[in-house]
Amino acid sequence: MAQDATVTWLTQDAYDRLAAELEQLSTTGREEIAKRIEAAREEGDLKENGGYHAAKDEQGKIEARIRQLKGLLKSAEVGEAPASKGIVESGTVITAVIAGDEETFLIGSREIAGDSELDVWSEQSPLGAAILGLKVGDKTSYTAPNGREIAVEVTAVDTWGGQ
Repeated sequence: MAQDATVTWLTQDAYDRLAAELEQLSTTGREEIAKRIEAAREEGDLKENGGYHAAKDEQGKIEARIRQLKGLLKSAEVGEAPASKGIVESGTVITAVIAGDEETFLIGSREIAGDSELDVWSEQSPLGAAILGLKVGDKTSYTAPNGREIAVEVTAVDTWGGQ
């Protein structure tokens, strides 16, 4: 399993879902927003045309998502979830005591989890970076964005089952 920060691990299901979203946004998504922009343009004065500005904002969001998806899919490592070896790695479900509270979450990209209710922490997040490579029972701490030092103990590492 590559730990390069530019590589994102995805299940085949997640990859297929994201590729379908990219295809939809690149084709019908772009066509629909172009039609909305044109219709709003025909309404007249663009300076005070709320529909035009809303459509242009949405177009920017669609284009940003297309760029994000292209980058993600280009750098994706597609495969099965790594079988848990008791070591925190991308694609594993972690149970840890964080600042005294037990939490269960997935390490990896939010895109892996899809519609799951499971929280997801990136490998590049302060928490993710602090625990990557740790084993069950290991303790560490990380500095939160607010500057506070937060204690973490890994209590379980499980294989991601896709739910």
